[in-house]
Amino acid sequence: MATIDGRTQHYGDFYGVAEPSRDSRPVLLVWGNCQAEALRILLSAVDDLPFRTVRVPAVHELTGTDVPQVRRLAEITSVLLSQPIRTGYNDMPLGTDDVAGMMPSGGRVIRWPVVRYSGLEPFSAIVRDPADPGADPPVVPYHDLRTLTLAAGARPEWDVDVPAATVREAAGLSLAELRRREQAGTDIAVSDLIEELGADAMHTIDHPGNPALSALAERVLDALDAPGRIAERERALLGTTLAPRERRVLDALGLPAEAARTHWEHAGSKFSVEAVREAQLSHYAEHPDLVQAGLERYAELIDLLGLR
Repeated sequence: MATIDGRTQHYGDFYGVAEPSRDSRPVLLVWGNCQAEALRILLSAVDDLPFRTVRVPAVHELTGTDVPQVRRLAEITSVLLSQPIRTGYNDMPLGTDDVAGMMPSGGRVIRWPVVRYSGLEPFSAIVRDPADPGADPPVVPYHDLRTLTLAAGARPEWDVDVPAATVREAAGLSLAELRRREQAGTDIAVSDLIEELGADAMHTIDHPGNPALSALAERVLDALDAPGRIAERERALLGTTLAPRERRVLDALGLPAEAARTHWEHAGSKFSVEAVREAQLSHYAEHPDLVQAGLERYAELIDLLGLR
């Protein structure tokens, strides 16, 4: 008998290697990036939830060999709870509309937002290397606009003084972008909750904290007209990486100073901001196209923050 690898076992229902489920409730498929699994965990723990959920890989981790499993699962799905994912994602039928088209007649689709907010970390960025879009930078999977612009020769020093009003403006622009994406393609919003959640809203610019995820899950329950409440969880669902929190940013946003963090935490280890900067500067020297891609994508924010 062939050995089943750990990943396949972890997603046993998805790959059809687990014992057949005796749960007769209709299937609720939560579809998207890593936020989707966190949301599924919260929903699956709700007492009297009238749906059963299935653990599936994040969409960006799927390959062509997974498409038959996606189709098999979609064909028994009653509700697709999906982030907006473009049709033909990664040249496969993995987009929201693709998967919805595989569902039985009468299936319901509820769209929820990809939660991104950089107000707590105005210098943090996600940049895809044109030569290898799936690759992360060294040490932590985020870039710093100060390091990118320093690598580009935009200025001689790494850090820069940023007025408190500018910090607030940058946070407002990030929130406005989240709101714009919600209004363009979702049925559920969270942007109106971000500011009141304060420093608890996000761990990194694309990993919401438990309070934000729980608030989103509560709104999903409302959209489903489902009973029950979301239970608090002690473990941070998306806490693998924790970004530094600068005191000046927290002060500008009127947030408690004790929320400050002077280092990165990633995969169980701590890294100084200086160590991350030096490693990434060396990486940028070998990948100038990555630097240019970052400058182009974040041009407006770079200018606002006075980084060139």
